[in-house]
Amino acid sequence: MEKKNILPIFSSYHLESTFYDEVFKGNNEVRNTYTELFKLFNEYQVEDFQMLNEKAKVSFLNQGITFQVYNKTTVEKVFPFDLFPKIITASEWSHIENGALQRSRALNLFLHDVYHKQQIIKDGIVPLELISSSENYLKQMIDIEPPGGIYNHISGTDVIKHSDGEYYVLEDNIRCPSGVSYVVSNRVASKRALFGVFNKYPTHSVANYSENLLDIMQSVKPIGVDIPTCVVITPGIYNSAYYEHSFLAKSMGIELVEGRDLFVENDFVYMKTIYGPVRVDVVYRRIDDAFLDPKVFSPDSVLGVPGIFEAYRKGNVTLVNAPGTGVADDKAIYTYMPQIIKYYLDEEPILNNVYTYHCSRPKELEFVLNNIDKLVVKPVDESGGYGISIGNKLTKEEIEKVKKVIKENPRKYIAQPIMALSTHATFIEDEKCFEPRHVDLRTFTLLGKDQSFVLKGGLTRVALQKGNLIVNSSQGGGSKDTWVLK
Repeated sequence: MEKKNILPIFSSYHLESTFYDEVFKGNNEVRNTYTELFKLFNEYQVEDFQMLNEKAKVSFLNQGITFQVYNKTTVEKVFPFDLFPKIITASEWSHIENGALQRSRALNLFLHDVYHKQQIIKDGIVPLELISSSENYLKQMIDIEPPGGIYNHISGTDVIKHSDGEYYVLEDNIRCPSGVSYVVSNRVASKRALFGVFNKYPTHSVANYSENLLDIMQSVKPIGVDIPTCVVITPGIYNSAYYEHSFLAKSMGIELVEGRDLFVENDFVYMKTIYGPVRVDVVYRRIDDAFLDPKVFSPDSVLGVPGIFEAYRKGNVTLVNAPGTGVADDKAIYTYMPQIIKYYLDEEPILNNVYTYHCSRPKELEFVLNNIDKLVVKPVDESGGYGISIGNKLTKEEIEKVKKVIKENPRKYIAQPIMALSTHATFIEDEKCFEPRHVDLRTFTLLGKDQSFVLKGGLTRVALQKGNLIVNSSQGGGSKDTWVLK
């Protein structure tokens, strides 16, 4: 069948000098890493690529790879996926991996300290008020010793490449970091659509995440348990990340349960089965602290398990991640990460922090209020891109509203310079061609008893709307496969 005479799908690609483009140099020359891939993509006609793109979407739909957006109504959507991958060289990845692991270890030591001796507070590195005022600091966790000494078994580190070509950490996620299931699913879709290209790009597998997660969970089993029974607990099918919960349970070969499937007796946790109760030793929880145990936290919660926290306190069950980890991924704590790393590890940070203003400090509050048009304002305890205000996108009236909200509760907000997130070639269906879109990268780090693992890949998130800097799926973002080269 004769193909129509259509220009290559990169013909209208326009670089913006203020951003680092990961595929093209300033003179429209393809970067060396992408040369072979670009040759392949540039051979496609629009109809060819649209067909490949549609196959990927149908594949995601058939697999149930969806997420939910909570707005005025709850809408379930197929997770947007772009076939042009982000490629990371081995040397570049080594820097990212070492930096992510360093941060995870430092945060784990920080969590142990703030729930025990609080030496970092006594030494004047982190102020007491910052800890005590955090909504995620749980007094119930004081003096509890988690199995293996691990709090943040699973950490997600969000990094960006700035216009200077350097990587910066935007934030640390250690409550319930999500997205790893899309990393694996993206790779499956890439292999189906671009199987021949992998011969020219020796790429690390991402299929080993689940087996490493299971190893980590088993390593922090309660004392006296030989072969632990592990489960994943989910809020249920209406949760935005339910696909991920079911994916992880299935790929680890363990049960996916809801709160109603578990019960506590004599401070041990049991799972209801058709063969009778089965003791549960390790629970990977995808339920927030507030809903975990109605006897200890929110009394009206129907998602959790009554008595599970007491079983945890007595060392009869391990909770992954530990309750109370949210105090460390509070964005106000982020401002102290360089000092935290130096304090606990006696090392300089491998990955850069974005300079951050915390509005609880009077001088910094004054600066933020006077410069909102040049800053990104974020609530310290939200996720999913909710509550973020990007100053140069706001009207005068919107700026005044943001100022009012900040002044009402300065502790709740931080501000950062508007970072020039790198751009990456992304296929835009409506335009039927490739255009640059802003991206970031979420890496996944696992900590267990005397072991650790960083997934050699990650979730490259894409802000699909032109000029948008917010990449979260809940805000209309999509994703790419991430190839880490050997």
